Amino acid sequence: MKDLSLDAVVPLANKTPRQELEDIAEYQGQEEAFFVMDVGDLMDKYATWSEVFPNIKPYYAVKCNDSTIVLKTLAALGANFDCASKGEIARVLSLGVAPDRIIFANPVKQQTHIKFAAKVGVDLMTFDNAPELYKIKEYNPSAKLVLRLVADSNDSQCMAMGLKFGARPNEATSLLRQAISLGLEIVGVSFHVGSGNRDLTAYSRALSNCRNFYNMCLEQGVQLSMVDIGGGFTCEDFDKVSASVLSSIEEYFPPSTGVRFIAEPGRFMVASAYTLATRVHSMRVDRDRPMYYINDGVYSSFNCLLYDHASVTPIPLKGADGPLYKSSIWGPTCDSLDQVAEDCLLPMLKVNDWLVFEGMGAYTLAAASNFNGFPATAVHHVAPIEKWAQLKKMCPGCVSRDE
Repeated sequence: MKDLSLDAVVPLANKTPRQELEDIAEYQGQEEAFFVMDVGDLMDKYATWSEVFPNIKPYYAVKCNDSTIVLKTLAALGANFDCASKGEIARVLSLGVAPDRIIFANPVKQQTHIKFAAKVGVDLMTFDNAPELYKIKEYNPSAKLVLRLVADSNDSQCMAMGLKFGARPNEATSLLRQAISLGLEIVGVSFHVGSGNRDLTAYSRALSNCRNFYNMCLEQGVQLSMVDIGGGFTCEDFDKVSASVLSSIEEYFPPSTGVRFIAEPGRFMVASAYTLATRVHSMRVDRDRPMYYINDGVYSSFNCLLYDHASVTPIPLKGADGPLYKSSIWGPTCDSLDQVAEDCLLPMLKVNDWLVFEGMGAYTLAAASNFNGFPATAVHHVAPIEKWAQLKKMCPGCVSRDE
């Protein structure tokens, strides 16, 4: 790895990331909303993944959060990367990551992006339709292809992925034969059960379909070497989902099949590392219900409410006694769509009070805009001192913001 300087990270010797957040809000004259990102939490999530899934290589989903510090830290830890565009590929490569650590996991790619991937040596890529095969044949005939199969969860946070991506099992034979006739190399099969999956049976169904395709390939003289189980992992259900995944792998792909496994986790790695602090800049009471206006909203960090179907819980930075009131929280823009929360129970707040939102690292900053002239929210990166020591070992020559 090159250029692993983490010069924006503040080591914390005698306080927690939450205490650092409180200090920034209360003692440093802060008025704008801000994030505190705990690099140590990111490192812990990678360690958990490696412990639970020692034989499933994580290809981090860059689209989830493309922070330079996130990407550098994960690269140093040994993660590979799931990129969906020319821009994401270029961003990861610019950090010194080798092209063979990237999967171009977009089944329907623009021609210019295929050409760019070929130019920089990113050959591992997905497809799910015949026209895509002809594009790849023209612009990157040496590509190593992974067939994306449709695989929908019955209980996921976001819209069913199968509405947009994935070949039906009954289309797989034709696509395999077309790839063979074009002289293209198919090396694997993949699926994605949907972001924020909570359906414990989804991976079993998907891996069963993958095994059927594996057998189909053997009949055509093609030996698959890889299965990509996609993403959809959350912190909340990780224990149950991981047990289901491991059980299904054991059932459908015993060691004798010779395949290796990869996955595309995003939110599992970064969601809990980020905490957002927002300030109440205005308020009013409408029909006995407080309305609070904060300095971040759905056009910025809370875009996850619209695009990621997320729900958020406001937490007053300072605990307050007294009755709770059904309250609403609004973002700073002039759009009435810019509502962060409705009918949430809060104590009576006042202007300049702070509200904290935890678990805000996934699909927030990556899609934030400057609509209405409001800038994207700043991030303060911190690491507990023991994690900082680990980072310095992984990244020789790296310095903190205070060194």
